[in-house]
Amino acid sequence: MQEKTRRDFLLTSGIVSATVMIPGSGAFAFQEKGSEEVEVSPTEDLMREHGLLNRVLLVYEESARRLAGKGDLDPKVLAEAAGIIRNFIENYHEKLEEDHLFPRFEKARKLTELVAVLRQQHQAGRQITAQILQLAAAKSAADRQKLEAAIAAFIRMYRPHEAREDTVLFPALHWIVSPHEFDALGDDFEKKEHELFGKEGFEGMVVKVGDLEKQLGIFDLAKFTPK
Repeated sequence: MQEKTRRDFLLTSGIVSATVMIPGSGAFAFQEKGSEEVEVSPTEDLMREHGLLNRVLLVYEESARRLAGKGDLDPKVLAEAAGIIRNFIENYHEKLEEDHLFPRFEKARKLTELVAVLRQQHQAGRQITAQILQLAAAKSAADRQKLEAAIAAFIRMYRPHEAREDTVLFPALHWIVSPHEFDALGDDFEKKEHELFGKEGFEGMVVKVGDLEKQLGIFDLAKFTPK
C-alpha cells in the first residue's frame, strides 16, 4: 500500500483514535488503536525534523539580535540550542541522511551533484556548531561579533539546505527505492530515534525547543503576525 493510500486509510477507517497534546509544548502525538502512535514515513520523519531545525534557527535569530545589542542573552539558552543541533540534527538526523539516503542516490547515480553539496554542507555545519558552542558564553566585543557571524552563517546555509532536501531530494527517494524498502527505512529511522533519545524521541525534542523559545519570549506564534 502506497504512503498516501495508507494515510488515507488510517484517517477514514477510524484507526487514528486520539490526538494527544503534549503539555506546554505545542506538540501533538497522534495515537493509533492498539498501538502507541501512527506510523510515520521516512520522508515525513525527516521533514518534521526540519521543522524542529527551523524552530532552533528562530532561537538562533533571536540570539543574534540580542548579541547585536538589542536585548540580554543568557548564554545557556544559546548553548542548549547548539547542543540540540549537535545531538539531534547533526549526530542523528544528518547521520540518517548520510548512512541511508545519500548512498542510495549515489548508487543510482541520481542527484549526485546535489548530494555532494549536501555532504559538504553537513561538514561545514558541524564546524560552525563547534564554533558556536565554543563562543556561546563570549563576553568580549570581538568574540560576540564572531559568534554573531557564526550564527548568521549557519542560518544562511541551512535554510536553503533543508529547503532543497524537502523539495528535491526527499520526493525523489520514491523513485529509487521500492515501496518495501521505503517502509523499512521508516522502521530503521524510528528504531534509531528511540535508541538515542528514549521513548519521547522527536516529541521530547519539540518540548525542549519550546522551552528555549519561552525563555526568549518567542514561543507565542501570534507574536510573528504583522500588525
